[in-house]
Amino acid sequence: MTDHPTPPVRADGDRLVWRGGGEVLVVEPWGRDSVRVRATVLGDVEDTDWALLPPDPEAHDDARVEIRPDGATLANGGLRVELTTSSWFHEPVGYEVFRCDLAFYDAAGRLLFRELGRGGSLDLRARHFRPRAGGDGHELTVAFEADPDERLAGMGQYQQHVLDLKGSTFELAHRNSQASVPFVVSSAGYGFLWHDPAIGRATFARNRTEWHAESTRQLDYWVTAAPTPAAISRNYADATGHAPMMPERGLGFWQCKLRYASQEQLLEVAREHRRRGLPLDVIVADFFHWPHMGDYRFEDEFWPDPAAMVAELRELGVELMVSVWPQVALSSENFAFLRQNNLLVRTERGLDVQMSFEGPSVFLDVTNPEARAWLWETCRRNYGEHGVRTFWLDEAEPEFGVYDYDAFRTHRGSYLQVGNVYPQHFARAFADGQRADGETEVVNLVRCAWAGSQRYGALVWSGDISSTWEDLARQVTAGIHMGVAGIPWFTTDIGGFHHGDVADPAFHELLVRWFQFGAFCPVMRLHGDRLPYEKVTAADGSRRLRSGGPNELWSFGDAVYGVLERYVHLREALRPYVREVMRAAHLDGQPAMRGLFHDFPDDLHAWEVDDQFLLGPDVLVAPVLEPGAREREVYLPAGASWADAATGEVHDGGASVVVDAPLDVVPVFFRDGALTHLVGRTAGTT
Repeated sequence: MTDHPTPPVRADGDRLVWRGGGEVLVVEPWGRDSVRVRATVLGDVEDTDWALLPPDPEAHDDARVEIRPDGATLANGGLRVELTTSSWFHEPVGYEVFRCDLAFYDAAGRLLFRELGRGGSLDLRARHFRPRAGGDGHELTVAFEADPDERLAGMGQYQQHVLDLKGSTFELAHRNSQASVPFVVSSAGYGFLWHDPAIGRATFARNRTEWHAESTRQLDYWVTAAPTPAAISRNYADATGHAPMMPERGLGFWQCKLRYASQEQLLEVAREHRRRGLPLDVIVADFFHWPHMGDYRFEDEFWPDPAAMVAELRELGVELMVSVWPQVALSSENFAFLRQNNLLVRTERGLDVQMSFEGPSVFLDVTNPEARAWLWETCRRNYGEHGVRTFWLDEAEPEFGVYDYDAFRTHRGSYLQVGNVYPQHFARAFADGQRADGETEVVNLVRCAWAGSQRYGALVWSGDISSTWEDLARQVTAGIHMGVAGIPWFTTDIGGFHHGDVADPAFHELLVRWFQFGAFCPVMRLHGDRLPYEKVTAADGSRRLRSGGPNELWSFGDAVYGVLERYVHLREALRPYVREVMRAAHLDGQPAMRGLFHDFPDDLHAWEVDDQFLLGPDVLVAPVLEPGAREREVYLPAGASWADAATGEVHDGGASVVVDAPLDVVPVFFRDGALTHLVGRTAGTT
């Protein structure tokens, strides 16, 4: 060390600012028990609003700062941040080096995590900005030292059956069936949001945690500290937005297939539901009901009177959901206008074609507010005016034909810098437009999400997964992690999307088990591209995109129908409970589908159970995830008593039980005397 002065930390109101070595670092309170950290090189930090909302000043009116000779402290409720400054003469480079290190503590003074130290002669940097060629931002790696024994959950949806994320690495990028939502909760008592939509990577190793952005303008993350996952979820929802109250149509059963090819075909399915007395809230007109991708309207021959269709469905008590893709085909009636007005994502090298499905197409640039306004106005005119108010926002990642993220540019910057915000803005286009038109009950099905998507009424499903037992198991952990990441509305394609054969007994077993799982998901939705396929031909003999095979409850034989019928009625009986679960998601930021650890964080084993989940606080579900299984082991968390929903037998928590699981029964347990009126319903008795 030398006698040269170390650049001090300065207080700017209740935020702390440090400058040194060409870097600017800002730490400030941002909501209850929370702080936001930003840093940049030779400039001022930007007030980006990718996901974080402006904080409520009253939420941190007791925040206090203290300046010390070697740094400063910021305390905000249950979180304390220590900034420690240092300098030394760096012999190899021949000049003074300045450093400011961060460490995060809870209210009891327990270290939660800290930035990676210098490591003596290793000369490590916790915040490593590396300029990119061309000067468009920096490549950034941020490294932390964390508890090697902590357990982690969150990060959105990745197709893996892994509950504890410690030891895992994640691509920070979206793909079909992958939704990267970079918020993680630690058993050590903190939550961490990487507030940067850049393409990158997150690694949770035992020796360090690293967040990496391939191109960014600044470091930006948010930290909260609280003693329970429930409190962390509450703080995170306050910071990034609460989901709206789930509309009534989101509480029951949704019917889909690939694809109802005509108005009459769709209506006949809804009529048959009513003839059979089957509950049905939503039915779906899937993709290629349009003439060309990007036309955003029904093709007249197959859908001659959409308004009459919607009116009949309403008389049946059913809502219509319509698929909307963000792709615009080069053959679309809207392509020339959108290209001329710079409302499309731009390809920066090679041919300006970003996907080819039934013809070459490019993506609408929903990061541009003009494009969002145009999209909603077009969909309002062609769908909304017919009475459609629920939309299926497919391809929301977006799904590039080749995921060369560095090849594209949007209104808000290069795709490397901003690409992960795309699905959030896609959902926003519809939510903003619908709300401006007076719609108060927004729920739209979206194939991808990012932080903050929940506030736009995004119901996220897990993408085009396959009809396999492995994929079924992955959806259990996917739903848990999406809930932790602040997206409480989650669903899957019951039965899987790819390759289920309507006539195959092996698929029937998988479908039944998936349907049982789906009955307890936040939203219950049957969908899939079934075999055998069905050809679709226009009156003039020209080809249209094929349809999949039948996918209705009665499509798989009488034995299967008997089980599915019972569970769709059970879902209807659960409606009052699901409504209260959704109210807690809306008001308190709690996940609807959650891991056992959420309500039982002191039960260490609850952090390890990866094949069960809770729907709200009172319903424990143990789906059968293996073919041929007719019993399974179920862990019951400590701190509660649990009644077997099939038999009514009560067990103390803190132990495992082996229960019968014949093909028509999914193991379910009710907590502490809840839902006693439903005992026997899972076993087909009353």
